[in-house]
Amino acid sequence: MNSAHMLYHLVRADFLERVRRYSFLVTLAAALYLAYAVATEKVWMVVGNGYRGEYNSAWIGALMTVCCSTFLSLAGFYIVKNSVQRDTDTRVGQILAATPMRTDFYTIAKTLSNFAVLACMVGVVMLAAVAMQLMRSEAHAFSLWKLWAPFVFLALPTMLLAASVAVLFETLPFLRGGVGNVVYFFSWCALLSLAVTGVDDPSGLQLLYRSTRSALHTLDPSGSQNFQFSLTVGGNRAIRTFLWQGIDWSGKVLLMRLLWIAVATGIALLAAVFFHRFDPARSWRKVSRSHVPPAIAVTENSTYPVTPVTAVHLTPLAHASGSSRSLQLIASELRLMLKGLRWWWYAGAIGLLIGQFVSPEASVRGGFLVAAWIWPILVWSQMGCRETRHVTGALLFSSAHSLSRQLPSLWSAGVLVALLTGAGVGIRLALAADWHSLAGWLAGALFIPSFALALGIWTGSSKTFEAIFTVWWYIGPAHQMPGLDFMATTPASSSPVHYAAGAAVLLAAAYWRRRQSLGYA
Repeated sequence: MNSAHMLYHLVRADFLERVRRYSFLVTLAAALYLAYAVATEKVWMVVGNGYRGEYNSAWIGALMTVCCSTFLSLAGFYIVKNSVQRDTDTRVGQILAATPMRTDFYTIAKTLSNFAVLACMVGVVMLAAVAMQLMRSEAHAFSLWKLWAPFVFLALPTMLLAASVAVLFETLPFLRGGVGNVVYFFSWCALLSLAVTGVDDPSGLQLLYRSTRSALHTLDPSGSQNFQFSLTVGGNRAIRTFLWQGIDWSGKVLLMRLLWIAVATGIALLAAVFFHRFDPARSWRKVSRSHVPPAIAVTENSTYPVTPVTAVHLTPLAHASGSSRSLQLIASELRLMLKGLRWWWYAGAIGLLIGQFVSPEASVRGGFLVAAWIWPILVWSQMGCRETRHVTGALLFSSAHSLSRQLPSLWSAGVLVALLTGAGVGIRLALAADWHSLAGWLAGALFIPSFALALGIWTGSSKTFEAIFTVWWYIGPAHQMPGLDFMATTPASSSPVHYAAGAAVLLAAAYWRRRQSLGYA
């Protein structure tokens, strides 16, 4: 079997396994909804002083490409960032490691399989763009080249870059888990911000900025002096239109897009340097020989004392007081949640807590609270899915009253983490008798662990909470977005009642799902 044939089958098998997952269908449905939002004018691309392009093939293709290259490059990363780990869990990696396949060949194959999944989503959005052209077109001319060229030259290289970064993160021990999920979000934001600095970013925002500014300058020369470019979701609509014929795909522009493809290829090859090739001996965490129990030598002359067999009697369960048992369970769950955290994590949490106590301004205290409640994200993300990760569900849920005791104890431990890390703001609000803000703070402390618990139980993975919570935290509390600020950093940013009720609904959903999985009627 030649290399091309082997590469094809590796990519094909991985692609087919991935597209059969619910996460793929959910992300695809979200992408289609985004296309629907564009078609129904809920998402706008506003340029200049309140301008938008006429809905021709070029503008529709550019608008949907921007939505695709920004949204899918973020959500798609979390969809495909599990290919190497899945080979480890299913023991397929050990079979592949025994073959003469090169390490760089494997990382390239994983990158291409990730890209195939993301490109499939882009293809669906491309078809949706055709439907939008037929429904929303303000120009009679139809050009498939102008409609699909932005997808080919902007969206697909962005998907390849996200696919290669997902493989690289899986080969780096520090970025393989939840830390990598959080780091990627801020890296994604940093790449998008390149467009502001004038650098050609992977998503092509700077390229669209220059092209639309040049076209608008011929119509309104004064508007180009204070030119703005924004993607608006549910904001004020553009009040004027102008004709834009699309990007001039010159050799220089195409060369820049090829450069991003080369960067993605280089990242995939770099991942091969750190890839352990499923060899336990190359693991970063090696077991010390001093901790390995010595083997017992067995010979033909070895004799063992014979223990007489007696009847076995089961010891009845002791009836301890409910309050002491609950406190012990909460303490045990808290110890499990905090197990493995290094000293610097505690130092950071204590520093943020001190900042909440000593900061003089309310806005500064709110900033410390925002940072303090993103700091334990990896502590909360294990709620509800730790048993699946460590395959201890059969042992844990076979104990008496596992549903009525373990689940409330786990939730209480998560709430306790929120209360302790944000105690500075809560105590100062109570001393100031600011009861409305205190209610918002308490609602946030209840909502976060409830959200983590529900997603952990329903998905069986910590990645979903890490991805959604990071994005929500950045849009809501970090930017004080009204309605999305579940931390109530400002008095008018959110309603405590809504998030307290949301916490109750999420907790009920987690209980129902866990009860169903345990086989209760």
